[in-house]
Amino acid sequence: MRPAKAKIQEEAVSLVTPEEYLALEREAEERHEWLDGLIYAMAGESLAHSIICSNVNAELNIQLRGKPCTVFSPNMKTRAQLGVSLGLQGLFAYPDTMVVCGKPVFHDKHRDVIVNPKVIVEVLSPSTLRYDHEEKFERYQQNKSLSDYLLVSQSRPQIQHFSRKPRGRWEYVIETKLTGSIVIASIKCKLKLADVYDRIEFPPVSLVRKPLAE
Repeated sequence: MRPAKAKIQEEAVSLVTPEEYLALEREAEERHEWLDGLIYAMAGESLAHSIICSNVNAELNIQLRGKPCTVFSPNMKTRAQLGVSLGLQGLFAYPDTMVVCGKPVFHDKHRDVIVNPKVIVEVLSPSTLRYDHEEKFERYQQNKSLSDYLLVSQSRPQIQHFSRKPRGRWEYVIETKLTGSIVIASIKCKLKLADVYDRIEFPPVSLVRKPLAE
């Protein structure tokens, strides 16, 4: 299956249970995500998206070598199961990068859905910006194992980092300089923006402003 970035579509494919979704997904040639009973097809990734994902995976793999944490590629699913009181059913998704510390805990005997992610990284695109920032994060954080959630822009140097603090509070940090870095203290790793964006050419920033309407 081709690697891709999740893309919310205007119309859902169908309304199904988690069990029905998993049965369909295990036979599908392309990947889909499940959000509150709805199935959404995944869109193909851009060149920049592919390079950034590879860079993040490579950097974390190097830094975690010999440690009890494993980095998973975008082909591994994770599950976020929400409480009934929230009125949302949950999510099955393919994170761009996922780190698990200790032994992976799986959703079922098929061992293709991890339920104890430690760190999740999503690379943003214009079509998934809101989905990754709001819909996914609201569900991902229901996993008590999750300590860090990172959103990486592909249109400009920018990494947003949400880290879980005591009593469930989330701390927010943003880095926008290529000379800067993001520290993921929970796994003792550091992502330098220069490494994350290696071989990425950003579009020039226009200095021309449109005149204000009279």
